[in-house]
Amino acid sequence: METTLDNKLSILSQLWLDYRDDAEFTDFIEYNDLGLPLAYAISNDIVKITPTAERFIAETFDLLLAALDVEDEGFETLEDVLEAGSQE
Repeated sequence: METTLDNKLSILSQLWLDYRDDAEFTDFIEYNDLGLPLAYAISNDIVKITPTAERFIAETFDLLLAALDVEDEGFETLEDVLEAGSQE
């Protein structure tokens, strides 16, 4: 089961809001300096999603899973993703 686009947007938005100043995520946040705030902007109806934006979101989410060394299990929340990453 793959994480839905809405859940990806929510997870990435929450990550950007809660962890953008966290030293553990510094490299990830800096590298994804477009995908994370874009997810936030789309989630909060600041901008409309486009096919290009959707690709940025998918890539950013895939990079998050790779950084945590987890497979996509159809996550619903950031806590689910982080918990899966801590079990590896």
